[in-house]
Amino acid sequence: MKKDIVSIKTDFIKLDSLLKFAGACETGGEAKEIILSGLVKVNGEVCLMRGKKIRNGDKVTIDRENLELEVKG
Repeated sequence: MKKDIVSIKTDFIKLDSLLKFAGACETGGEAKEIILSGLVKVNGEVCLMRGKKIRNGDKVTIDRENLELEVKG
C-alpha cells in the first residue's frame, strides 16, 4: 500500500479537504462521493462524515487507491 505523509499547519483539516489537498481526488464533489461510498477509513474504521476533523497522527485509508495518508502537524 502506498503511504503518503501530509503536513498541515493547522490543528485539524476536514476529511474532504484532506482528500483534495493530498491529491486523492480533484473536486469536493468527488471527495464527498468517495466518503459516502464507504471507501474511506479513519484510523481503521469506515468514516461517512466528510467534515470529520483529521488531526495530527490520524491515518486515512482510501480503499480504491490503496493509499494511506498520515497527518503530521
